[in-house]
Amino acid sequence: MKAEIVYGYFEDARYNFYVWSRGSAFAKRLALAAAMASVTGVLALIRIQLPFTPVPITGQTMGVLLSGIVCGPMFGAFSQLMYVGAGIAGVPWFAGGASGSAAYLFGPTGGYLIGFIIAPIISGYLSDISVANRKLLPQFVIMAISIAVIYICGAVYLSALMNYGFSETLVKGVVPFIPGGIVKILGAGAVSSLILPKKRGICTG
Repeated sequence: MKAEIVYGYFEDARYNFYVWSRGSAFAKRLALAAAMASVTGVLALIRIQLPFTPVPITGQTMGVLLSGIVCGPMFGAFSQLMYVGAGIAGVPWFAGGASGSAAYLFGPTGGYLIGFIIAPIISGYLSDISVANRKLLPQFVIMAISIAVIYICGAVYLSALMNYGFSETLVKGVVPFIPGGIVKILGAGAVSSLILPKKRGICTG
């Protein structure tokens, strides 16, 4: 009985946060987006440079995936637009604590940054349209789709910029990041399933 009461409080808490995150005033949603941009920036400090590719392994993808869950699809995308924009403006929170300029978007990782802005729309929208999608297994699938979009954007841009063929693009822009991507999918899916309410009849926005 106590377990049911505790679960009821927990469900109410995540329901209330979900409704607040989708329906609160613009300024509050903007602040939440800024918070998720900061989370992405902190996770970006995790950086491993591989010797055979100009694209490093980083931690910020976890923040990207969760921004659509925490903020909703549109403000999740806006949080990553804030992250990219602030990094270009000089905030040292790109991979490994680097800062850049507008030219940063035209480097080898520019396509992944574009994918960062698109991915939260997918993770947020697919999680909002159905309560069933907020369970653990569907969240793993949603996170996998979202991170695949990041890889596709990054790989296409990398191939065009560096004049790589298909195989070389896979080797340098996709394959090395799959093991870490699986970890991020599992981690983000577990967190999102934990924080998303399972009540039916919730209006989204």
